Amino acid sequence: MSTPPPRRPTPHRTAARPPRRTAVRAPRPTARARVRIHTRVRAVSATRPKVRPWRAYAVVVAIVLSVAAGLLFYLDERSSRGHAQVVGTAPGPDFLEVGVILQRVDASAQTVTAKVLVQPHGALQVPGELLVPAQDVVLETTSLEQTTLTYPAGRQIASTAVAFNLVDGRVTDYPFDRYDAPIGFRATAGGRTVPVVIGILEGDPFFAFRQASVDTEDGGIAVTERISRSRSTFILAWFMMLAMWALALAVLLAAWLIVRQRRGIVWPALGWMAATLFALVGMRNAAPGNPPIGSLLDYAAFFWAELLVAVGLTTVVVRGARVEGAHRPTA
Repeated sequence: MSTPPPRRPTPHRTAARPPRRTAVRAPRPTARARVRIHTRVRAVSATRPKVRPWRAYAVVVAIVLSVAAGLLFYLDERSSRGHAQVVGTAPGPDFLEVGVILQRVDASAQTVTAKVLVQPHGALQVPGELLVPAQDVVLETTSLEQTTLTYPAGRQIASTAVAFNLVDGRVTDYPFDRYDAPIGFRATAGGRTVPVVIGILEGDPFFAFRQASVDTEDGGIAVTERISRSRSTFILAWFMMLAMWALALAVLLAAWLIVRQRRGIVWPALGWMAATLFALVGMRNAAPGNPPIGSLLDYAAFFWAELLVAVGLTTVVVRGARVEGAHRPTA
């Protein structure tokens, strides 16, 4: 038997089949990150803050009390300055009244300038004329500059500026400096000694005057005035010292935080520190009474405040420059 010939493959079966197309799926959108709010934060935000009106009332009450206390201090100081000091007594109708207005105390020059006005009474006065002496009046003073004042008879008396000396005091003790000013007069009219009555008024708002002692000798009378800084000057000087320390410590604290946190050079902070450095100088020069450099005010606050601010400013610049130099610039 013959073997049948092999079958040829059918053309349509041997043809290459096209590759199946795979469906390309679009990428899924990235899901948004969920923000989880802590339940405690949500509860706090949902709850309204508690209103405590007593705090506002306390602030208002504190302000009112402060203003009232300031007014009481002012009225007390004003009333104490409104009274005149009368020194001496007249044994009869014939006497000489010497009015003294203490106008200006110059602690640096150790003088107190006073306006002196003499008014005769009784037989020493021209009838019908208030400030015209009937006899030649010579008034001796305790001043080292104007030792004698002369008023001719029949001529109207004018006020005279007399400078009295200050003793037992140092201006460098500001604002705790105290002085003594001996103010005395001895008068003669027509060659004979006449009694003198002194009336003293305060005119310098930066100082307070208090009578310390009275001496009478050889027909003359002298009063020693104890001169010290006024209450307002004392309070302002204390406030300036506290403010200087507060500003210096604030600058030092800010400098310590900047250096500790390695923030580099913080230009706004440097501007504030430099402004504080020069602001302290202006504050010190505005001290009432113009105390000289080297006073107790300087050693107690000003010098130290300037030193702390300068040290804080320099430290921030030096450490900030090192931090800035350590950062390499990126290409």
